[in-house]
Amino acid sequence: MTTLTQRDLDALAQFDTPTICNALEVVAPERRAHGFNRRPLVCPFPAMKPVVGFARTATIRSREPQQRNAADARKLRLAYYEYISKAPLPSLAVLQDIDAPDAGFGAFWGEVQTNVHKALGCIGTITDGSVRDIDQMALGFFVLAGSIMPSHAHVHLVDFGGTVSIAGMIVSDGDLIHADRHGAVVVPHGVVSKVPEAAALIARREKVLLDAAKSPGFGMAQLRDAFARMDDIH
Repeated sequence: MTTLTQRDLDALAQFDTPTICNALEVVAPERRAHGFNRRPLVCPFPAMKPVVGFARTATIRSREPQQRNAADARKLRLAYYEYISKAPLPSLAVLQDIDAPDAGFGAFWGEVQTNVHKALGCIGTITDGSVRDIDQMALGFFVLAGSIMPSHAHVHLVDFGGTVSIAGMIVSDGDLIHADRHGAVVVPHGVVSKVPEAAALIARREKVLLDAAKSPGFGMAQLRDAFARMDDIH
């Protein structure tokens, strides 16, 4: 696995997630139709800037009561928190609710979990489950969720560290995730260094078309000229 630095992550965070998806079409064209969420997720804090972190995966459920005894449940939860806090950081908690078709029946995420996770080096969560306590969540903690609900019901941790599916996005432990208000995408470690350059190239090409479209007297002749000039930008 490619060793990534905070500088690598910061470079990706300068772009929104749609731009990252566009860049991946250039540097990893085989991923054009997968690696991102295929169903919409709720972003309670849409003004937040993009986040980039290493996936820590887990599964939860809330429809039925916990089957483990109290001691075993506590042991699992503490092991999970240790997993969240391990290097490399920052981590991004990616939790699949396996109570289909009742995913999101009870909220795992709220005031307590966001503050605990943030203190352990986690910058946010992506889940197809639900969240609550929107106004009391840890400041600056990024959230993409399947829904917003009032109760935690019987929510409990089932397992962690495996491969999960969040709204059609397949995520494994350690995957690098880029996310913002639009959604999330897995960025393969091996192409991370190429993504900023590809994103900048796309931006330069798009600027030609956007500038033309916003100019007085724009018409088909100007459109054809803009497309021709875009093709010359490499």
